[in-house]
Amino acid sequence: MKPDKDAPIYAKGFPYRFPGITYLINQIVYWILAYAFLAVISYLLLKTADLAKTNLPANLIIAVYLGFFNGIATGFADRLFEKRLFHNKSLGVIFIGKAIIYIVVFVILISFVRYTIYPYLLERVFNDNNPITLQSAWDYFFNFLLIYNIVAGLLISFINQVNRKFGPGVLLPLILGRYRTPKEEERIFLFMDLKASTSIAEELGHIKYSSFIRDSFMDINTLVFRYNAQIYQYVGDEIVLTWSARKDRFSLSSIAFFFACKSRFQARSAYYLKQYGQVPKFKAGLHKGLVTAVEVGEIKRDIAYHGDTLNTASRIQGMCNELGKEFLSSMDFLVSSNASQYYRIEALGMVELKGKSHAVEIGGISRK
Repeated sequence: MKPDKDAPIYAKGFPYRFPGITYLINQIVYWILAYAFLAVISYLLLKTADLAKTNLPANLIIAVYLGFFNGIATGFADRLFEKRLFHNKSLGVIFIGKAIIYIVVFVILISFVRYTIYPYLLERVFNDNNPITLQSAWDYFFNFLLIYNIVAGLLISFINQVNRKFGPGVLLPLILGRYRTPKEEERIFLFMDLKASTSIAEELGHIKYSSFIRDSFMDINTLVFRYNAQIYQYVGDEIVLTWSARKDRFSLSSIAFFFACKSRFQARSAYYLKQYGQVPKFKAGLHKGLVTAVEVGEIKRDIAYHGDTLNTASRIQGMCNELGKEFLSSMDFLVSSNASQYYRIEALGMVELKGKSHAVEIGGISRK
């Protein structure tokens, strides 16, 4: 799906304009590092034990080869098969299906190395020989590589899942314990809630309604990376997204994201009408401000945000029905982001929000 034409400055960087290519590059880098680590460790172990001759440059070349093609194969499998073949499948089916694909790819790549590339490198390039090319040694080495490949695959899958859950750039701070103590951050929050959810639930029934919500959220998820959003939480038929406010371009990304979701639902309207007889429509509230971020939980860890910013964004979204608008925001945010240059902004004046002691000036957002 192409980006929304009304979003001229949503995340200009390469990773956000080309998420598929970026994901593929990341997988290639992960696998090259994994195999390079294996090559160095194997070299040092063999040299220490003095069990066999080994050639580190040749091993590193093979590591780059294996990492490059294994990264491409697994990256394509994740992006293609999970979206097409494994769409809406159970976690067990996805796991087994991917495992079979990974093993087949690994066997093909490592066999090509065994019979073609490695002997050529040793004999023609390095004028060397290695007992690993002997069948007896190769059988043990193949089993070792297979086990290592499975462990590395699990680790890389874990990294991918964490990046999907928290968004890019969060894993390293999480590992380093940045959020073990509360940290103050300036963030943007978008609360999106399904319109007319009660009547839709009554019409569809709770089972079909749950499928309706699932499909709606899955379509929203397809746009998350492109607009550099992070999914903070799901609450019933509501989804909360957040952006770092450190970079100005993300301000307009948060506005563009809502309209991109509308376009996504319109593009898939035939599917929704066939399955559910209606197309999802969301209302949204947007606000920016200081929050406290902290890692919470022990059995199930997560990053939680606390502060008045979230309450204000939620209350603004709650005013959509009363004011007859689908997308509202605090005027402070709209002015600071210069949103009027790209969107039609309707000032709605000072509004008393539930639970707040002072009124907040809000505005409606629509496409020009």
